[in-house]
Amino acid sequence: MNKRITSDPQICGGEPCIKETRIPVRIILSHIAAGEDYATILKQFPRIQEEDIIACLEYAAYLATEKSVL
Repeated sequence: MNKRITSDPQICGGEPCIKETRIPVRIILSHIAAGEDYATILKQFPRIQEEDIIACLEYAAYLATEKSVL
């Protein structure tokens, strides 16, 4: 879906992560949910770029559009 998000069974148990890092998407999303701005997140995770944060949000939006059958 996004070239910046990867899932590899050998890295973080297959959890979606930012490419070439071991930073799970959920961690970045939790920082955003806590109200942190991009600049703060980038200071805490110097290996990522603003485009990675946006990719995490796009990934979450994509997952939110999936339909479930009850």
